[in-house]
Amino acid sequence: MRVGDSRRRIEPKDACKRIVENESRKGVRIMAVFARLGRLFRGLLGLFISGIEERNPEALMEDARQVFRDKMAQYNSALARMAGIAERLKSQVKAKSVRAQDLERRILANHHAGNLELAGSLARELQELKADLTTDTQELSETEEAYQANLRQAKVAQKEFEDKVRKLEKQLSHVKIKEAQAEAAAALGSTAFKIGDLGDTMKAVEEILAKRYEQSAGKARVAKDLVNLDAVEEKENERKALEQVALADFLASQGIQAATPVETPEAAKEIGPKN
Repeated sequence: MRVGDSRRRIEPKDACKRIVENESRKGVRIMAVFARLGRLFRGLLGLFISGIEERNPEALMEDARQVFRDKMAQYNSALARMAGIAERLKSQVKAKSVRAQDLERRILANHHAGNLELAGSLARELQELKADLTTDTQELSETEEAYQANLRQAKVAQKEFEDKVRKLEKQLSHVKIKEAQAEAAAALGSTAFKIGDLGDTMKAVEEILAKRYEQSAGKARVAKDLVNLDAVEEKENERKALEQVALADFLASQGIQAATPVETPEAAKEIGPKN
């Protein structure tokens, strides 16, 4: 009975352990599944973003410009603070220099007047002031050095970024040109044809043009044949004779003797007496 009782006490514990182990294994499997899903989602998202980036390099360049502008704004802000510290130190050095000169004059004046105690007090103040002035001058020099070095670094970084952007823009332009050439070549390849394929159409056009030419040539010949060239020549000679008579009348009214027209050999042959 005691042994049976001990077995009954042990068996529930083992069952609980097995239940806990089974649940733990299930939890591990579920976590593994979620981890795999997470990796798959990140992979798909990465592929999607990579595809967008490949199709829109201009967007990537603009994002890089914006990031650079933000960083430069932070850098310039730090430079501005450094410049402010330098200006404050300059003001302190200038003010302390003026104060030191004033103390030197007062020390000499009191020493000549015999006010040795006051002169000594002023001398002690001048000593401390000069120590502060030395420290401020050194700090000013270090701050100015650091400011100029950081300013040069900012200019170099900006120049390098601008050069890289120009290089990428030039490369992007070449890529677009090549892509356009490839698209044009593909379009031409897909619509390629032979001249013989349009034989019927070209023949019809040729016949139409030949017919129109024949019609136009015929109309022009008819118009030419209908013109009376002898009548046209007579009217032209009459116009010229009237012009010469008008000229002779005008010259006579002006008291000028009209010049005798010189006849060409051909005119003399046609108009003069025949031998």
